[in-house]
Amino acid sequence: MCLGGARFGAAGPGRPAAAPAGHQYVDLAQVARSTAPVGGPDASTGSYTVDCGRNEDGHRNADNVVVSPGIVNGAHHTHDYVGNLSTDALSTDETLAAADTTCAGGDRSTYFWPVLRRLDRTGADAHEPGGGAHGNSGEILTASSVRVEFRGNPASSVVAMPRFLRLVTGDPVAATTASTDARAQWGCSGHPDRFSTRYVRCPPGSGPTRTLDFPSCWDGLATDSPGHRAHVRFPTADGTCPRATFPVPQLRVTLTYDLPDGVPFAVDSFPEQLRDPLTDHAMFVNVMTADRMAELVRCVNRDRRCTAA
Repeated sequence: MCLGGARFGAAGPGRPAAAPAGHQYVDLAQVARSTAPVGGPDASTGSYTVDCGRNEDGHRNADNVVVSPGIVNGAHHTHDYVGNLSTDALSTDETLAAADTTCAGGDRSTYFWPVLRRLDRTGADAHEPGGGAHGNSGEILTASSVRVEFRGNPASSVVAMPRFLRLVTGDPVAATTASTDARAQWGCSGHPDRFSTRYVRCPPGSGPTRTLDFPSCWDGLATDSPGHRAHVRFPTADGTCPRATFPVPQLRVTLTYDLPDGVPFAVDSFPEQLRDPLTDHAMFVNVMTADRMAELVRCVNRDRRCTAA
């Protein structure tokens, strides 16, 4: 199995981190298969993939430029980044547009999410903000693969995202609120059609995955909004967008991790969320040029499979 439900004792220097409670785990065999909406005659079925690496260089911080701009260590947990190399709490549209990137084709967008940690080892940030100082103990894992993919809409063609559009998926406080924004999708490699809001115990030879689907129905006006959600919403079950919104390419980020059988892991969270798997979340700031976004939209609407070069 890829993770266990046993506790490993109190976290601290030289000690492994405490694993979340057993009820937060589920065996893969108990996870139902998911089904995607059936595309209609006007569906846009293409996809556009961007290779942004796996954060091999370790671009991480406890900031959140989307939700807490200007507040250093405002996230109280550590984020992994791919894409824009400059992203931190003090980033602006102008600094993002001028920065280098890890993405192929020059995409300067920023993609980020909480780190995943191996709990049977002590992390290098055991006493640092975002790490052990905020209850997030354990060794940070670098994903074995990060897939960044923009997809079409099951009901219609898509329109371009505006530059500097900000998107949020998931709810980092879902463990302590009656959240309607939780979007956690935990799974196992080799089983792409099974998702759970709990950590999944994987069979031997399979590793944990996180599938992060972003909202894709834009209001046509704003690049952000109070609460960072009202300007872009999720489509309905059949893929159609709510009234007065327009379908944009739907961003999906899939993270895969290699772990020895039985090794416990947990996602970073706010201290009071106790690393609950339901709190998984991610952020995106679109910094693509207009030409690059137009290329992406053409690919998706023409039902092609494209890779940024």
